[in-house]
Amino acid sequence: MKRLLRAALTAVLVAAVVPVVLTLAAPAQALENGLGRTPQLGWNNWNSFGCDVNESLVRQTADVMVSSGMAAAGYTYVNIDDCWSEWNRDAGGNLVASRTKFPSGMKALADYVHGKGLKIGIYSSAGLTTCAGFPAGLGNEQRDADLWASWGIDYLKYDNCGDHQGRTAQDRYTAMRDALARTGRPILFAICNWGNDNVVQWGAATGNSWRTTGDIEGNWPSVMGILDAQPRYAGASRPGAWNDPDMLEVGHGLTDTESRAHFSLWALLNAPLLAGNDLRTMTAATRDILTNTEVIAVNQDWGGRQGNRIVDNGNTEVWTKPMANGSVAVVLLNRGSGATTVSTTAAQIGLGSASSYSVRDLWAHTTGTSSGTISTSVPSHGAAMYVVSGGGGNPGSTFSLLNNESARCLDITGASQANGALAEIWDCNGQANQRFTATTAGELRVYDSTKCLDVMGGGTANGTAVAIWDCNGGANQRFTVNTDGTIRAVGSAKCLDAAGTANGTKTVIWDCNGGARQRWTRA
Repeated sequence: MKRLLRAALTAVLVAAVVPVVLTLAAPAQALENGLGRTPQLGWNNWNSFGCDVNESLVRQTADVMVSSGMAAAGYTYVNIDDCWSEWNRDAGGNLVASRTKFPSGMKALADYVHGKGLKIGIYSSAGLTTCAGFPAGLGNEQRDADLWASWGIDYLKYDNCGDHQGRTAQDRYTAMRDALARTGRPILFAICNWGNDNVVQWGAATGNSWRTTGDIEGNWPSVMGILDAQPRYAGASRPGAWNDPDMLEVGHGLTDTESRAHFSLWALLNAPLLAGNDLRTMTAATRDILTNTEVIAVNQDWGGRQGNRIVDNGNTEVWTKPMANGSVAVVLLNRGSGATTVSTTAAQIGLGSASSYSVRDLWAHTTGTSSGTISTSVPSHGAAMYVVSGGGGNPGSTFSLLNNESARCLDITGASQANGALAEIWDCNGQANQRFTATTAGELRVYDSTKCLDVMGGGTANGTAVAIWDCNGGANQRFTVNTDGTIRAVGSAKCLDAAGTANGTKTVIWDCNGGARQRWTRA
């Protein structure tokens, strides 16, 4: 029932949004519930089982999550979707788990899942009923949140079906956010309103993730249609708040080649990775795709922005994502019906000039070198995935940073080596106080690597000064030199900004806006 409804929505939503160019205002700050600092990994029953969910399935799936190596690879959540409850609340107004599907009760089931070292998720909707017609959360937010907390629930997928009683989406989802917080139990909040109601503007302050489109289906056109809707949202993603292009169809309706491409792209997008196949019967190939820890590592790495498309040549595309250590993850995609060569270059993906680059193939698990071209034959409906390092801005390289608006270089005031000496812009002169070395930890070191660029006091507010300080490994000393020229402070997710063009103009952190004063060229 829900699948039929959502299939129609998917076709309408994806078709409707593809030609639109979305201009983002500054999105809300990430929900500070301490959860979702990296995209969530887990499993959800809906894609393969729909309403045919029960206690036995959940227990067996938890068992296989451990025995298959998925738990060791980072998968944590075992999530129950729609149709888990009785058709009516009890006399006290509480939800009741289906007595036939879950005879032991949800608390016992949660205890079993927790005993496996995993976490358990539940489903509801921000309306009077769920998509399948069961009682939902609108008007019962605190009652339901308290009940789920008493059961030991760790994750809530909150849908958008049912009568909304004239309330806005932001109001309905905020009510559940606050109810979850009042329980005192950490419950990851996954918004599922299909990308509607301008969720990109308020989702980050409300949930740990938010859907960007209608439901995915287990076929290549659906996966590609949803992929096409993602670039417009790239700027809204950040730790604690993730764009969600829906669950994985790996091993469910897709070929192995398509599954590898799908998994590569969702990883590059910093998307939640929620398997939707029957784990109990998955093939070895499907298991190997889902447990590819090198691809998962790209998903879990925050280099300042999620992956995005940089080249669209019709059936062939290039997608890139900056990594925290200065390298770049790359997906070469072939959407077409025949094998073809897909290529890019180190310059195109934003790496500086070098004589040699390291190219790690994340599916072959091999490392090669390149003089600057990355090229391979990609099968139909397939993708190749690499992490490329080398050139300016990568670990071990030393460079100056030329501000694009002023054509002046990032400079430590007065060539001082004292803690707290402010960073500014000044005419480029190649001196030691204008030369920075990137490290694998994401630091920008200066003066023979004895001092680190530092956001003063660990501040996160617009206008916080940037200086140098003894290197200490703090988040306020980690920066990502992105392929688009921005330098993002990891601790605040804000950009290094020169608020003027004159010599001596001090630098600060500020909301990233893509302006020339926030773009720097490695030299």
